[in-house]
Amino acid sequence: MRSNAQAVVIGGGVIGCSILYHLAKLGWTDVVLLERDELTSGSTWHAAANIHGLHDSTNISRLQHYTMTLYKDLEAETGQGCGVFQPGSLYLAQTENREHQLMLQAAKAKLYGMNFHQIGRDEAERLHPLVDFDGIRCIMYEPDGGNVDPSGVTNAYAAGARKRGAEIHRFTPVTATVQQPDGTWVVETPKGAIRTDWVINAAGLWGREVAALAGVTLPLMPTEHQYFVTETIPQIAAMDRRLPSVADRDGEYYLRQEGQGLLVGAYERDMRFWAEDGTPQGFGHELFADDLERIEDNMMRAIDRVPVVGEAGIKRVINGPMIWSPDSNVLLGPVPELKGYFCCNGIIPGFSQSGGMGLMVAQWIVEGEMQYDMFPWDVARFGAWADKAFTKARVQNQYAHRFAIHYPNEERAAGRPVRTRPVFEMQKEMGAVFGLNYGWEHPLWFADQPGVEDTNGFTRQNWWAPVGEECRMLRDTAGVIDISNFAKYRVKGPGAEDWLNALFANRMPRAVGRSCLTPLIGKRGGIAGDFTVTRLAEDEFWVIGSGMAERYHQRFFRSVPLPSGTTFMSLTEGWCGFNVAGPQSRALLQRMTNASLETADFPFMRSKMIELAGVEVMALRVSFTGDLGWELHCRAADQVRLYTALIEAARAIGAGPVGSRALMSLRIEKGYGSWSREYSPEYWPQEVGLAQLCKLDKDFLNKEALLQVIDNAPRERLVILALDEADVAASMADATGGEPIFKQGQGVGRVTSGGYGYSVGQSLALGYVKDAAPGDRVEVMVLGRPHGAVILDKPPFDPAGERLRA
Repeated sequence: MRSNAQAVVIGGGVIGCSILYHLAKLGWTDVVLLERDELTSGSTWHAAANIHGLHDSTNISRLQHYTMTLYKDLEAETGQGCGVFQPGSLYLAQTENREHQLMLQAAKAKLYGMNFHQIGRDEAERLHPLVDFDGIRCIMYEPDGGNVDPSGVTNAYAAGARKRGAEIHRFTPVTATVQQPDGTWVVETPKGAIRTDWVINAAGLWGREVAALAGVTLPLMPTEHQYFVTETIPQIAAMDRRLPSVADRDGEYYLRQEGQGLLVGAYERDMRFWAEDGTPQGFGHELFADDLERIEDNMMRAIDRVPVVGEAGIKRVINGPMIWSPDSNVLLGPVPELKGYFCCNGIIPGFSQSGGMGLMVAQWIVEGEMQYDMFPWDVARFGAWADKAFTKARVQNQYAHRFAIHYPNEERAAGRPVRTRPVFEMQKEMGAVFGLNYGWEHPLWFADQPGVEDTNGFTRQNWWAPVGEECRMLRDTAGVIDISNFAKYRVKGPGAEDWLNALFANRMPRAVGRSCLTPLIGKRGGIAGDFTVTRLAEDEFWVIGSGMAERYHQRFFRSVPLPSGTTFMSLTEGWCGFNVAGPQSRALLQRMTNASLETADFPFMRSKMIELAGVEVMALRVSFTGDLGWELHCRAADQVRLYTALIEAARAIGAGPVGSRALMSLRIEKGYGSWSREYSPEYWPQEVGLAQLCKLDKDFLNKEALLQVIDNAPRERLVILALDEADVAASMADATGGEPIFKQGQGVGRVTSGGYGYSVGQSLALGYVKDAAPGDRVEVMVLGRPHGAVILDKPPFDPAGERLRA
């Protein structure tokens, strides 16, 4: 066994072997995989191993498509069979909402060149004559869908990695991972120790235990999961071809051919956790006792749809463990607080995602960043607030509702609240309906009475009209928005300015009281973040950024050493914030302070520490609404006092509280981008309109990467679109994000954000397009169906910024 390696992968399941293979494929051949038992031990060996390409997330669809096409190439490359069966998959919609989901996925498939399309009942019956299609509204067909052999795929990855020089050591448990003073790691085993720059935790069911060796706690929880295989079914035995799989998600089961019978699996409501306090070290290829009564309701729905299931005997039952994250997505990425420790844990659709996941890990480690923005997978989306109780509650919800549609703007209540601000109960009594942002509860909108909950769907829901009232109120008078979930940092000391200039692309403000907007540049020259930086003193700056990306951005902050005597501190927990905006915001606030808020004394993009209603606040004249306004940041202990005073003053002039859904609408009216939607590492500054904020006459983080792309012509451009009112009125739906954009039948882009612009009376969308320009007519595939739209040449609200600077 080697004593040194570029990377050590812990875990010999399908994901660990894929990571090893892709590392070697990208040129890192001095890599080692350590497996405590035999390859596939744990949860890989008993997986149903279905494969499908389409997902509600565009980038996850891309990676699943890559994975599906990789398996046959892997067979050819290694000579190891992967047991690939691709008879296709049928996707059934029993409800209108499921039809909307499938139609939208079909539109995305057309945009990205994937094979997924609608078929009629006659064609579906020809493909699968055993299915009863009564009650089905819509049928989609994915010709490349199917399944693979779990052991075959895992061993093919292993063979491909070995051919490129990687080592695999079975029956070699890891007993310790010890970080050295220089940031490297020593991985200890009974067979010896390996020194490495990268530890990659792909330990599957043992992900929690392996992470704990490095002092890391991962929000993971195992469950039981069952499927069964029938005896031979004569109708199948008589066929000369394989039947397509059936995805009847409204029925809450999955079904495919296995041998000459059928395999049926379910995610039942009466689920069971397993090994809550730790996965047993001796567990390997064991299964649990059958408990088919738990999935009886699901089985009966499968029998109703495919009657021969009820006529066949059961050949075997598989009841084995799976390990879940709180949102059922993988926990992927370097642990921000540790150098050289990478996680890839909690994978559910492993055989649909194994290839893409391995590629993303390898790209991140070898090249410094993935080609796609995969924040929905990033381990940094959770913090220490995602404790065991939260994880257990969320996993229970995710498992029991595995096939439920994740609607746009949906907020699930399981495990909440986790983190609340002092005004939480006050806002609750005011009718606030809350959402979750990096663990924090924050008001989405305000109902006319407490206790109202969101309805969910693809069309306009119960919050649509109240949000409109909030938007119009703010545009007509003023509104008070809770922005406490924004991330807030303080940089203080003699090296503060130099450090910030070395980190961010823009030049830091030189005068006290001035502020600037600045991009943070990623490893490939894209937008890794956007921040507001304000200078409070000669040696003190405030930095405000995305709240949900706070832990994500720590990786960048930590990559630039702090000068001696300079400190960096997160203020997000200890400080809260409100945005008071609208044409009457100055008058509202002026009554509460002796500081002059007139433009001559307090211009746009300036800041001051002022006293407001007896509370010390950091006041910054900026507003994400695109209107006249101030951000007001106060200590958490003062939040209730400040909010009470603001609401009283607002109501005195006919204004009041405003939620984040209204803020979303207002910023779209102004054409403002938002991190993880319009701004991401995938997009270059010149594509998002931020090139002018990159000062190339100074050094900053990843400047060399930016220089490689900054002079390139934009591949796409960020634009704002107005949808045709007649189409929107007919569907009662606005764009929400992810909808393809077509021009004369050709795909030209996709929506990143969408919603109704209440103050301008238009349904709007932000998106990226190529081969299209302002004034062009396009079609936005809202609900997967064409909605006419025009690309605007300027934002419909205050395009000259007169209100903003008034």
